[in-house]
Amino acid sequence: MNREPRIDTYIAKAQPFARPILEHVRERVHAALPEAEETLKWSMPAYTLGGKIVLITAAFKAHVALNFWRGQELRGEGANADAMGQFGKIKSLGELPIDAELDRLIRDAADLAKSAPVPRKAKHEPKPAPELHPAFAAALAKAPEAKAALDGFPPSARRDYLEWIAEAKQDATRDKRIATAIEWLSEGKRRNWKYEKC
Repeated sequence: MNREPRIDTYIAKAQPFARPILEHVRERVHAALPEAEETLKWSMPAYTLGGKIVLITAAFKAHVALNFWRGQELRGEGANADAMGQFGKIKSLGELPIDAELDRLIRDAADLAKSAPVPRKAKHEPKPAPELHPAFAAALAKAPEAKAALDGFPPSARRDYLEWIAEAKQDATRDKRIATAIEWLSEGKRRNWKYEKC
């Protein structure tokens, strides 16, 4: 395994108590999984296999986290599964599993990364289209260029206008927004046109 210089830098900048823990985990990965690659993920040392994360380490002010990417499957249902990884907040080398156990976990995590399909996230239902406010519909009926522009926009750009007008709490505010929207739409502008790159 090639050593990633950014991990060397990360370890050097870690709190003194954390350095030996991070180095020890790194050495165990080298020993148990020589084909693994080192990289940074979310600015933390990560060890991967074929692009799939096996484990990530992270140093904080008072503890280190050791997080196997598929740790819940690796250690079973009763395993700790919080943000600090499967071993909680590690404050000393003595809190790590013994080398033989850590090596076994690293190899098992690598096998899991190679063989098991990555769990798929459930897709969210798309948001329902916001309703066209009657006053906005009436204004669009009188301005065909504005209506054509709005109809030609992608759903997200249409939603920007519809939600902006629907969110107005007072009639006067809504009327002002509708007038502005008709003006901008007649010029073919999206709601947030001021922030678009030219």
